[in-house]
Amino acid sequence: MITQQQATDCYQKTGSQGGMQETPTKALSEALIKVAENRDKRAFAYLFEYFAPKIKRFGVKQFGNEALAMELVQDTLTSVWRKAHLYHSDKGAATTWVYTVMRNASFDTLRKMKTNKEEHISEDIWPILQDSQATDEDFKDHLQNAQIQKYINKLPAAQRDVVKGVYFQEMSQEQLAEQLDIPVGTVKSRLRLALQKLRSQMGEQ
Repeated sequence: MITQQQATDCYQKTGSQGGMQETPTKALSEALIKVAENRDKRAFAYLFEYFAPKIKRFGVKQFGNEALAMELVQDTLTSVWRKAHLYHSDKGAATTWVYTVMRNASFDTLRKMKTNKEEHISEDIWPILQDSQATDEDFKDHLQNAQIQKYINKLPAAQRDVVKGVYFQEMSQEQLAEQLDIPVGTVKSRLRLALQKLRSQMGEQ
């Protein structure tokens, strides 16, 4: 199995050559078949040399970040190595198949970026104390003032329990999931919805 480190090494070896100018569809298809049937590393290197620079350019345009673009190269081509057996030359060109794998990997990255952004929405809701001398008790009092409590009490019970558990009881999402006997994903979803509603309500005021 090709690891991400091997993928990176392969990119570094081929990337400096500027990539191949043009590769016939037939050659790419044959390389994919060799990877699928024989786990042929030379064929994989051939695919990597052709696709890596193109995927990286797409990633830079998509994310505006070279590190994320390189992760997209690694994720895509690692998936190509693992899933090459799913490619069927009679159903489409090798380039179409690889770029579909790339787009799926790109969507996964975008979803992760969106989730991470939404999980930190709280920074937009709870005003940050500028006084570096503020104590933990001051911060606790600030969070529990009547105004914020009023907004929280308007939330559906399930969302309200999650917000109070995370922000007032200082429980981790995993601890809260165990206490409420629900999946961690449900805790994240309820928290995300609750924070969005709170931000909307507080913004209207």
